[in-house]
Amino acid sequence: METLSYETIINAPKQKVWDVLWNPETYGQWTQFFNPSSQSQMKSDWKVGGKTYFLDMNNEGMVSTIDSLEEPNQIVFKHLGMVDKDGVEDTESMEVKQWSGCFEKYILIDFDRKTKLHTEVQIEKNWEEHMNIGFIKGLEIVKNLAEDN
Repeated sequence: METLSYETIINAPKQKVWDVLWNPETYGQWTQFFNPSSQSQMKSDWKVGGKTYFLDMNNEGMVSTIDSLEEPNQIVFKHLGMVDKDGVEDTESMEVKQWSGCFEKYILIDFDRKTKLHTEVQIEKNWEEHMNIGFIKGLEIVKNLAEDN
């Protein structure tokens, strides 16, 4: 596993950046670069240790949990496995066990009346280009949406 990190400075308060990241109306806009063929969605109970799903338009994707939450300062997701279109979760297959437990972190820091958004994701090496495209383009959308008055 390797950890990739991304950072951007956004001319908006932390709460506004947080809302752009996790609001259902804007979440699919900035995550479109991870799966361009479908509208991404996130479904969460917003509880540490609860369930969070990162899904495509067919309701397939990843099942995760929130490992740490301090709105609007930071959230850490721990990825547990995959979920298929029938809602069946796979957290036990050999394929899933190779990356299960990986973290995805979003840290928002006050930075001279702006917000520094720092993200980190643990991945297998073969996903590096995909993540780079998704985060670099996606965080630009977050910046644009948060700065748009």
